[in-house]
Amino acid sequence: MNEQTPIIETDAVIIGAGPCGLFAVFEMGLLDMKCHLIDILDRAGGQCAELYPEKPIYDIPAYPCITGQELTDRLMEQIKPFNPVFHFQQMAEKLEKLENGKWRLTTDTGTVFNTTCIIIAAGGGSFVPKKPPIPNIDEFEGISVFYSVRKIEQFKDKDIVIVGGGDSALDWSLNLQPVAKTLTLIHRRDSFRAAPDSVNKMHNLVKKGALKFQIGQVKELIGSNGTLTSIRIQDQDKEFHELKCDVMLPFFGLTMKLGPIADFGLNLDNNLIPVDTEKFETSHSGIFAIGDINYYPGKLKLILSGFHEAALMSRQAFKYCRPNSKLRFEYTTSSSSLQGKLGVEN
Repeated sequence: MNEQTPIIETDAVIIGAGPCGLFAVFEMGLLDMKCHLIDILDRAGGQCAELYPEKPIYDIPAYPCITGQELTDRLMEQIKPFNPVFHFQQMAEKLEKLENGKWRLTTDTGTVFNTTCIIIAAGGGSFVPKKPPIPNIDEFEGISVFYSVRKIEQFKDKDIVIVGGGDSALDWSLNLQPVAKTLTLIHRRDSFRAAPDSVNKMHNLVKKGALKFQIGQVKELIGSNGTLTSIRIQDQDKEFHELKCDVMLPFFGLTMKLGPIADFGLNLDNNLIPVDTEKFETSHSGIFAIGDINYYPGKLKLILSGFHEAALMSRQAFKYCRPNSKLRFEYTTSSSSLQGKLGVEN
């Protein structure tokens, strides 16, 4: 670790900002524990926000019907009094035990935490990009080929090629077009799985000559030492064309993998993390797992089950974070102390 890298001290780091991770913030906040959250996505919500934001969910208590995005919005509103800190587009990469009993967690972007507790709420694992079947693409990743956009300025004055036909491909075509030297969108057909408004805006830019659209598939990357100079495209007539390219952004969707969590030394069972049902702790003290990522006899992969797990987990986490304090059980309906934390006016 670089000596200049600032280390974030916190009570808990939650890996995964889906519904279970968000509700864990609420339960821990009631017990005065501070949380930071890591998620590989660019926003909170996990699968609810990424895979089915408009899909109705029918088994959330008190909500006969609620969409994935509405549930995420409600949870974000609920945890606002506790000021959680989010670290998006990052993946937990390295974990080590410190001499003082705390854990040091490092992400793939170099963010470092010293924390008493780690809560793994990563659903089925981390979302990772689906890679297109292009030879030697690994050689260009991180230099000329990127699966996400973290800083728009990074792509200023570049010859950009975006590949894909979903919302991400269309959205970034529109957002990067103003800063790009040239921008070409490539998709295997002239129909899209994206918002109609975005598709219409893209076609309007094509008509103005501000953006190029090519039907076809990328077959070869040309360059050296990770730096692209051009790509070879096969069009719908099976003809090959070479296109100048500094940067390629393939947006082929996301898939789920356990990722670096598999190397944390936990006792895994079919890529799930066994826990006890008293405190939802893993085989390591201070590391917990809630939601779809964990396993125990009778486990039901339901959001409401994850909420229950978060409540019990937080009580054990309190014992580690506040070893000299007494844990009191209180109801939000009657406790003026808890209501004060929530900003409730009496």
